[in-house]
Amino acid sequence: MFKAATVASKETYSYDMGIRLGEALIEKLGQLPGGCWLFCEPGNGLKELIDGIGDAVATPNLIGCTGAAEISNAGFNTRSAVLGGIASDHIAFEVVSVKNIGKDSEQAGKELAGLFSPGVRNIQLFSDGITGNGSSLLRGINSIMEEHVPITGGTAGDSGRFNKSWQFAGKKLLSDAAVAIGFTGEFKVGTGVQSGWSPVGLPKKVTRSSGNELFELNNEPALNVFKRFLGKHAEKLPAVGVEYPLGFYSSCGSAAGDDHFLLRATMAVNHEEGSIIFAGDVPEGTMVYLTCGDKTSILEATRKAIRHAVDELEGVKPVMAFFYSCMARKTVLGQQTKEEFEQVDLELGKNIPILGFYSFGEYCRVKTGGTCYFHNESATISVIGI
Repeated sequence: MFKAATVASKETYSYDMGIRLGEALIEKLGQLPGGCWLFCEPGNGLKELIDGIGDAVATPNLIGCTGAAEISNAGFNTRSAVLGGIASDHIAFEVVSVKNIGKDSEQAGKELAGLFSPGVRNIQLFSDGITGNGSSLLRGINSIMEEHVPITGGTAGDSGRFNKSWQFAGKKLLSDAAVAIGFTGEFKVGTGVQSGWSPVGLPKKVTRSSGNELFELNNEPALNVFKRFLGKHAEKLPAVGVEYPLGFYSSCGSAAGDDHFLLRATMAVNHEEGSIIFAGDVPEGTMVYLTCGDKTSILEATRKAIRHAVDELEGVKPVMAFFYSCMARKTVLGQQTKEEFEQVDLELGKNIPILGFYSFGEYCRVKTGGTCYFHNESATISVIGI
């Protein structure tokens, strides 16, 4: 038995709204869920909303975070709350969490991975996209978890305000945290990730960096290089930087053609140092490119990601899809953002429950059975097959 459903609401957050949302999900499922996902925009009454949902669905396996927009079978929405759930005798769930990831994201990743029970076969991860370093968090997780365990998800945001994001684990409302849900049982997972951004001009060498802070490109302050590239738009940094991310090729395997073009979005600038802080690591010595994307290439990339995920199912029937896309894609696509959701609907069929949000960064493996990477500006999809 496998049942999945999603519900959405634009009501003001409150305990009663949480109860109604949870009861609506149970009605669609026809029973209590074993695992639940909540995505919404930050707002007053958020803790009351979570308490109401938690009391209604009666499972500790409630997880999620705040973001820049929400996705469900109701379509693409902003300023809403979307709730999804799975009831199945094929799959069991467990939720784990760690706090203070900004202090040492890699160590936090190790601690998080160590909390899972043996036998976990799939993980969805949601971490603070403002305080944490997604690359370091994954490095810690990957040092503990077996490589073949798929990890997908995204980093929490606050609709582009870059102030404070929230993560949910059970009825706990957290910040500066990482939360994850593990799947065990009999099922198949297909994943896909694509961006649609392309390199512009000649590559530049990272001559000085530390983690996710880039100081110099070709021995010149990185901020000067970006300002020259952006021209009149430079005054809008760091916000405008998400539309023009930094890109570099990363080896994702030993065979020829295994390189993947990873992107990094700007999070902050340091005018005194002439440096730029990105959402993920920019390794020293790497050859990097300035990039740009357009609506056509971005939507085509979405289609490619979905098709890759379906191909990984190897003919097994898809029963639930989780779609995590970058806030930058929403910025570039504008009114066409809803077309990303429509691509998922078109490729998978209208009867497949779909849930997700627009994030500050995305987690997904690049190749089947491979290591998970931290991405920016990307569309990621995880499809469950039974």
